[in-house]
Amino acid sequence: MAASLGQAVRHHWNLRDDITFLNHGSYGATPKPVMAEQRRWQDLMEENPVNFMRRVLPQALEKARAGLAGFLRTDPADLAFVDNATGGANAVLRSLDFQPGDEILVTSHGYNAVKQTVHFIEEKTGAVMTTAEVPFPLAGPESIVAAVTAKLTGRTRLVILDHITSPTAAIQPLAALIAACKSEKILVLVDGAHAPGMLDLDLPAIGADFYTGNCHKWLCAPKGCAFLWVAADRQAGIHPTTISHPFRKGFSEEFAWTGTRDASAWLSAGAALAFFDTIGRLPAIRAYCRDLATQAAEMLADAWSTGIGTPAPLRGSMATIRLPDRFRDIPVQDVLDGLWENHRIEVPVHHFGGDPWVRISAAPYNHIQEYEVLRNAVARWPN
Repeated sequence: MAASLGQAVRHHWNLRDDITFLNHGSYGATPKPVMAEQRRWQDLMEENPVNFMRRVLPQALEKARAGLAGFLRTDPADLAFVDNATGGANAVLRSLDFQPGDEILVTSHGYNAVKQTVHFIEEKTGAVMTTAEVPFPLAGPESIVAAVTAKLTGRTRLVILDHITSPTAAIQPLAALIAACKSEKILVLVDGAHAPGMLDLDLPAIGADFYTGNCHKWLCAPKGCAFLWVAADRQAGIHPTTISHPFRKGFSEEFAWTGTRDASAWLSAGAALAFFDTIGRLPAIRAYCRDLATQAAEMLADAWSTGIGTPAPLRGSMATIRLPDRFRDIPVQDVLDGLWENHRIEVPVHHFGGDPWVRISAAPYNHIQEYEVLRNAVARWPN
């Protein structure tokens, strides 16, 4: 795909012209045509809310779920819409019957909100969270597999794996990790918050028991559009965190109605999928973003004389680059505020393993000159 894709398609988004937006990975950014489709559904709902909720929504939601299921290569009966991947993880964690002493294994690269949910489960059930300390920077997938398998015990009930880690932007070797867990008959929940759109997914083939992912990030759907996939033989006992009228009517029905809500984000998932065809097909766009992330990461690491947190095979449309040593003792919030206030750059900065890192995203609307703005801002810091 042409290197100039970013400049050519940015007008499809409402992003301000005076900002350098390198943080698609946090909340995504929804294209104008997808937002228009969401508003169409909202307008239809408000024309007659009763008619919409009772007669229009059930069939429309079923159609939207079937469309997303086709994209994810799964049976619609195994898929449910949720508001975000954290909500999907909560539904699983709060549905499973943990006993005192059961171990829930997470990794040191895991998403904090999900870890907090595990702490909640600890307090309620007496189960215990254990952590696999995955090294960083990463040399390759072998170190990830070794760290996780070393922490599996006879008490491990559930392992939570990130498909792509949020703080370190590393694609995890799911096949090897899940195989190791399954050999010990341990349940696996995959937090795939970043994966839909960034990676080509076949949910049943992944082999997990539970998989939750966001559509508002790399699929560019409206905020509040995410899904939970549960293997057919694991659906009994899995319930939404809000119990409503369809309780005991089965996995799909229970998640389809948890009370009155605006379902327009879910109903717009198909428009998000169709949008990519208007700018160049998703596989080509995925390759553009991956190549741009790698090109930008290498340019930044070279300019700052630092390094990239993950090797190329573990990278998708994001990358982490270590900031120069002089940033080690600067509070993260000061760096974030300085980049925004002085340069209008949006990019996440955090400390991991004692070092300061910046995580860049490469979305279809980005181009290499934007990362040069970040390069120069860091070089001139604090000006």
